[in-house]
Amino acid sequence: MVLPQAIRKKMNLRAGDDLEARVEGERIVLIPKKERSRKGRIIKDPLTGLPVLTAGPGAPKLTSEQVAEILADFP
Repeated sequence: MVLPQAIRKKMNLRAGDDLEARVEGERIVLIPKKERSRKGRIIKDPLTGLPVLTAGPGAPKLTSEQVAEILADFP
């Protein structure tokens, strides 16, 4: 089954992801079996032109403390 790209992006779905299928009245309802972790990617910042890491729209915001903790382990 092929889902439209807009739906796949919104639901963070990829080929091979498991979906639960159920019938509700005259509809087939598909539910992702587990939430996928988001993968970060590097993009060009539109304001500075510098490369930045993003997890995309809807990704959780990090506090300054969380960023400092992550960077403390960075080589």
